[in-house]
Amino acid sequence: MGTARKIPMRRCVGCQEMKPKKELLRVIRTPEGEFCLDETGRKNGRGAYLCRNGECLEKAVKSRGLERSFKQAIPEEVYQNLQKELTELEQR
Repeated sequence: MGTARKIPMRRCVGCQEMKPKKELLRVIRTPEGEFCLDETGRKNGRGAYLCRNGECLEKAVKSRGLERSFKQAIPEEVYQNLQKELTELEQR
């Protein structure tokens, strides 16, 4: 008899749904203060999770979910960069 492995769950800051960690994208703030997408989920930095679609990013911007997670204001160009990176990932 094998033991059932526990699947780590994380909450999307856009739609507020709990999903398995592997289904979500991690947005990180590096120690230098930069924001970027972490596809591997292993980079250093404070992280927040988003679903792999543009709708959840829009919801996170509207509800200020990312700003609450990082406890700081996020510049507009960071959201634009995240949107660009997200569309590149969706095209793969």
